[in-house]
Order: sequence, then C-alpha cells, then structure tokens
Amino acid sequence: MRIRVFVQNEAGSNQKNYHDEKMLEYRFTRTVSRAYPYPYGFVIGTTSGDGCNVDCFLITEQPLRIGQVVECEPIGLMEQIEDGVEDHNVLAAPAGETPPISDSVRAVLTEFVLNVFHHVSGKQMRVGRFLGAAEAEAYIAVQMDAAAREDD
Repeated sequence: MRIRVFVQNEAGSNQKNYHDEKMLEYRFTRTVSRAYPYPYGFVIGTTSGDGCNVDCFLITEQPLRIGQVVECEPIGLMEQIEDGVEDHNVLAAPAGETPPISDSVRAVLTEFVLNVFHHVSGKQMRVGRFLGAAEAEAYIAVQMDAAAREDD
C-alpha cells in the first residue's frame, strides 16, 4: 500500500505547525515541549476519530521540509490515547526505504509522545502497543473509508 503524507513538522524542531488538513493550508504555529524526533505529518485522504487526518511519523533520516508531500509505505502503527480519545500514529517510510521499528525507535517515539505537550496543563497522553505494517494498512483503510463517506 502506498500513501501520501503531508509533512507538517520537521525533525529536530520544537515548532508544531497547524494546517487545514483537508485544504493543506497553513494556519499557525505553536512551540511544544519536545523537538520532533522524526518528520511528522498526516496521511492525505483520511479522517480519524478526532475529525483530523491520520497522524504519521516518517521514520527516515531524510531532511523533509514543511509542506512536502511524500509518497510512503506504512511500516507500523503506534497506539496513542490523547485525553481519553484514540489518536493513533501511523509509522511510515518514504517509498524505497525499509527502516526497522527497533526498540530504540519505539523508545524515542514513546518519550516524545509522553512529553511533547508537557507545557499544557491537564493534558493526558498514553502510548499503547506498537503494531506492524499489516495493522497500519488496515487502520489507514478504515480511515480512508471514513473520509470517502464525508465526501459523499
């Protein structure tokens, strides 16, 4: 399965950019408590349970920039609960790359998610399991169906 990912935040930056995820238009930027360990954005053509597109970490060393659209392949799924609401993250790699989801990658992502909103009083973040590519593809397919129903 190939997916298109819009890069919203660059690796190494503690600036979280917000976009109209359906129109791909910049809205505003906020400073967060941790620098993004990997490029981060969303899967185009999806709608998750919170009404936004499916969130996605791009597991790559490529210096991807804000606003880039990258052809990717799902390589995993990170379960995440934000303020009691399911808000899972797809883990993807640019087409042609095959990075492993190692213990180190899992530790870096877990630390980031648990602390990125440390500056927001009362924010509750929880990380669940790390699942494989098949689970990520199934999750994306359900969210693409939700987006298609929205367009009807």
